[in-house]
Amino acid sequence: MRTVILGVIGSDAHVVGITILERAFEAAGFEVVNLGVQTSQSEFIEAAADHDAEAILVSSLYGHAEQDCQGFHQAMNEAGLDVTTYIGGNLAVGQDSFDETRKTFREMGFDRVFNSETDPQEAIEALKADLGHRSREAASERTRLRS
Repeated sequence: MRTVILGVIGSDAHVVGITILERAFEAAGFEVVNLGVQTSQSEFIEAAADHDAEAILVSSLYGHAEQDCQGFHQAMNEAGLDVTTYIGGNLAVGQDSFDETRKTFREMGFDRVFNSETDPQEAIEALKADLGHRSREAASERTRLRS
């Protein structure tokens, strides 16, 4: 079973969204480690390492995700983690264009960025596709290294 780490980053205390996501991902066959609300970057990273997770799913609804996620991927790299990262929710205060918000978080290193209106099934299908792609890349690399 594939393991994902789920939590609400920073000082955000919105719990309903991650509860819905936890249930949806579990129903889709994922092992979900729900860190809850007000989760620090280091807690996400430690949980991903401890549980050999394949993905980290970051939620934020209070609009300060950009500040909360500064340096997140650098810290992951320093910890030796290579996992798929998603972020979703209401990520920016006064967000005018979600395309700009998506661009900001993609530049920060997130593999996918979702707005607060995203159906959980969309994220599940995206993660299945992304993890399947990573599995094929790893198999190709193993084959190449044996040659």
